[in-house]
This record gives sequence, C-alpha cells and structure tokens, in this order.
Amino acid sequence: MSGTSPVVIAKRVDGGEDADLSEIGDLASAAGYDVVGRLSQSREEDAAYHFGEGKVEELAALVRDTDAEAVVVDNRLGPYQTYNIGGKLPEGVEVIDRFTLILEIFGQRANTRKAQLQVELAELRYELPRAEAKASLAKRDERPGFMGLGEYDESRERDIKAQISRIKQELDAIADKEETRREQRRESGFDLVALAGYTNAGKSTLMRQLADDLDVSENEDLHPDLDPTAESEDRLFTTLGTTTRRADTGTRDVLLTDTVGFISDLPHWLVESFESTLDSVYRADLVLLVVDASESVEEMREKLVTSHDTLYERNEAPIVTVLNKIDRVDDDELAEKRAALDALAPNPVAVSGLTGENVEELTARIEDELPDWREERLLLPLSDDAMSLVSWLYDHGNVEREEYTGEEVLVEFTARPAIVEKARAKAAEVRAPPGSAEAGDVSEASVDSP
Repeated sequence: MSGTSPVVIAKRVDGGEDADLSEIGDLASAAGYDVVGRLSQSREEDAAYHFGEGKVEELAALVRDTDAEAVVVDNRLGPYQTYNIGGKLPEGVEVIDRFTLILEIFGQRANTRKAQLQVELAELRYELPRAEAKASLAKRDERPGFMGLGEYDESRERDIKAQISRIKQELDAIADKEETRREQRRESGFDLVALAGYTNAGKSTLMRQLADDLDVSENEDLHPDLDPTAESEDRLFTTLGTTTRRADTGTRDVLLTDTVGFISDLPHWLVESFESTLDSVYRADLVLLVVDASESVEEMREKLVTSHDTLYERNEAPIVTVLNKIDRVDDDELAEKRAALDALAPNPVAVSGLTGENVEELTARIEDELPDWREERLLLPLSDDAMSLVSWLYDHGNVEREEYTGEEVLVEFTARPAIVEKARAKAAEVRAPPGSAEAGDVSEASVDSP
C-alpha cells in the first residue's frame, strides 16, 4: 500500500488503563499515511480478535464512514487475530500491526546495503512464526495470498530460514569490517562516542553542534556516493544507518556516531535484527543518551527506561544523559524534571542542540567521562625520526611539553594507553635500530592519569 493512503488507527490497553494514540499516529504519519479516524478500547485481550468482537464491528463501521484503506493497530497481533479482524472489515482493507508499520518505515529509510539487509532480516524474522499459520489459512482456501505473500507451500519456512542465514552471513562480514575500522580509529588516537536515545529526541541536530567539518561514513567503502551527513528533521527515524563525524571537544580526538533511534515496546527479534547498527553504540567508549526535555516527565521516564533496557544487556561504555531541547522549557520546569528523573538520569547535562546552549558544558563532560589517558615522558636523540615521532604524537595524543636540550628532545604528552605503548615502541626504534641490544624502553617516566 502506498503512503498518503487514509488509515484508521486503533489500540487496545488492559482494563483500567488509558489508551494513548499519539505515538502510533506519529508512526503512521512517518510512514506517509493520512490518519482519518481513531479508536481505542480498555479491556483484556480477546483471543480471537484482540479487541472485543463488538469493538471490531465498531472499527469496521468507522472504516466505512472514513473510506479508510487500512487499519493500523498499535498492538502486536497474532496471525489469526489479524485474519479475523480483516474478515470483519470491508473488502480490500488491510490490517497493519505496530511492527509491520515500523518495518515499513525502516524500509522507506534504508539507503545503504547494511540498512537494507537489516530491514529484510527483521521482516523475515517477523514472518517466520507466521508462515505456518498463513499456510494453514491458504490451504483452507481462506483468503489465498493472505497478508501479501502469495500462495504458500511447505517449502516457505525453509526458504525463510535460508534467506535469514544468507543475510546474517553478509551482515557478519560487514560487522567484521566495521569492528576492524573501529579498532583502527582507536589505534589512530580517536575516542568513539555514540549518540543514543529515543527517536526524534534531536540526536542529529545535536550532532551538528558537536561535529567538525570532517565526515566519516561507516559505509564509505560500500557506498562512496552516499552523503554521510546526518539529517535534522522533525520526523521519526530520519537516521536508520550510522553516520560518523569528527567532533571538537578540546584536547581529545573524538569520532561521534549517530544511529537509529530507540522506540518503546520493540520485540527482541527487531532489536536483534539491527544488532550490527547498534554495535556502534554498544562498543563505543562513551554513550550520550539524548532525551527530549520538552516532553512530560511521564514520557521522559518511559523513554529513559526503554533506552536503558535496550542498552542494558550489551553496552560496555559509561552513559551520560543529555537533556536536549531546553530552549523549549523554562528554568523552573527543567529543575523539576531533573529532580523527578534523578534516579534514571543522575547528573545529566542540559543542552539545546538547536541553539547551541550549554554545548560547551557537554563537550567538557565528554572529555571528563572518556577513559583516562596516560601521561608519558620520552627523551629522544635529535634526528629526523625523532621529529617524525613528535609530529605523530601531536596527531595521536595531546603534547603538553616539547623541550630541546643539546642533542636531545624531551616530549611530555597524554594519550590512550594503546597510543602510549605504540609511542614507546617507536621511541625504541629511534634510540636504536629494531633488534639491536640497545633497543628498549626509553621513557623517563610513565604514570596513569589521576
């Protein structure tokens, strides 16, 4: 179904709860649909229809009254529930559940090979447990081609599993290249910082404030023709792949990566399908968890919990919470929200990615939270090789003192531990040729930063 089609959105919540249709409405709009009707119900789930059968009849009437071409349900529907609801609707009206809609949005935004593979993998994982049910319906000649995948035979499950295996192999190969690239960047003296957070929290806008002019595409070897600059638009899922840019934080060389936004109630299979993209968050040196400070405390709390749940199992880096969009709230409101969310977001940094307010405070915090650099002193004999090493240290660390005395040069610097070790090895080669008896540790002192 094409975007711009009129749709009715619907949601069921457990008895006593209030149904909030704002998010599913935003998702439908993000997919390009025109929301022409809304319906909700508060009751326990019905095994056959998800909603109560009477509410489904009401839904069908609303579809007829609005000439809707589809119903978008903000719940996870089983294949038989989807079929049963569809049977009550006018002929040709499609039933789309929450995750089908999210996958449709992802498919529209997938502009790189990796993103396209991840979307295809998620679609296949979503379809696999439904294949048997669809085949059963098709065999009974009940709506052949149910849910758009044509006639089924018993080989369909085998085909899906084979496709999943093939895609995982290709994604593993891409992930291996990206891990190699991450390590090469670390060895070159870069710290890796990832932007994470709920979709539409303003991560891409904040990235523009932090970034230098240098763009570094995660997919540069696969798609050199793509513009790697992160978009900044007020819509969901503008960033589906990863965008990496160099950030200016002061003394440290930082590569900042923006990636797909989190969203509430994502099933494990969907998060797992985007594991390769999320690796840029999981394996960063620091994660900036961006939250929209203009939302209500309840919304912020829910999204912080969602984000922490997504990060909890695999994230290895420290997390700094960034309260973004403070240009939309006054000081008293911001103070109240900080106090209310203190348990989930201790000591956050409040900024405006739009205006740049407090961005300097954020860059200082980034430097404070990154893994400690080590201090080192090297005493080298004056030579062209020594000058090359000094130049290399300026590129890969922070040189704090450079002093020439007679035939020697003393250089004091701080750098990542791996860079310090590499500098020592280079210094040994400057002092004496590799393999000679005189080659060895030429550092005067080496202490960890406090």
